[in-house]
Amino acid sequence: MQISVVCDVKPLLGEGPIWDHDRERLWFIDSLGKRVFRCTAEGGEMRAWTVPSAIGSMALRENGGAIVALEDGFHALDLDSGETRPIIDPEPDRPGNRLNDGKVDPAGRFLCGSMDKGETDPTGTLWRLDPDLSVHRLEDGIICSNGPCFSPDGTTLYFADSFSGTISAFDYDPATGDATNRRSFAQMPAVRGGAPDGATVDAEGCVWSACVFDGRVFRFAPDGTVDRVIEMPVRKITSLAFGGHDLTTLFVTSMAEPPLPKYPGDGPQRGATFRIDGLGVAGRPEPRFAG
Repeated sequence: MQISVVCDVKPLLGEGPIWDHDRERLWFIDSLGKRVFRCTAEGGEMRAWTVPSAIGSMALRENGGAIVALEDGFHALDLDSGETRPIIDPEPDRPGNRLNDGKVDPAGRFLCGSMDKGETDPTGTLWRLDPDLSVHRLEDGIICSNGPCFSPDGTTLYFADSFSGTISAFDYDPATGDATNRRSFAQMPAVRGGAPDGATVDAEGCVWSACVFDGRVFRFAPDGTVDRVIEMPVRKITSLAFGGHDLTTLFVTSMAEPPLPKYPGDGPQRGATFRIDGLGVAGRPEPRFAG
């Protein structure tokens, strides 16, 4: 196994890596720096787009462009012009919240949760944006939404309210987008004060979770037990995604500056996007938003 730096653009809060399997490009965001990045698997051909407010996550669209989850709701991003167009703000009455992590389900819906910007109050909601651009509430009472991802057959949704320390599982209906029967899937070890952040599921059905402020990547077996632990060069890792030509490279994002002063700093590689090779495991292509 080898860990190396893909690129080091020092995002304030690097997040949301996505591998475009068709064009073989890595996408990631700077949540607080209000930027979207794209590069090759080796960090070349870097491009960047600026968005008008804090960005929690993004999804590539089947018909081109992207959906971005901004502080004031879902927007369409035109990758040619760089312009954004509002779609819908699901929380106009909650100025203390912003949209955060999101992922596309097997049917092309975009699931994205909100969070309390102060990271203390359970004012967040897990939302589902359908291809017809309607929005639907799936779960309430969340402090910081993170890590939505799906089992290979699409019938289990994994999701974390980071500061609970728990990764939950839901029964998920790919035909309707309904999520039911929330239960505990795995508890993130808290000996270093970490919390479950971004996550993905590999081809074997195991859940990979970035433990933010802890500096370790955990692989959980389908029964929720810890299967593998990887020590990263920095503590403030944020999210991860499989990519590369054969989907066997794990890309891991990190933050250069913590969003709140209570969180510790990191070394000179803070904010870098890393790649891990030689894991012997493959991921799965990410679906695109169907709307």
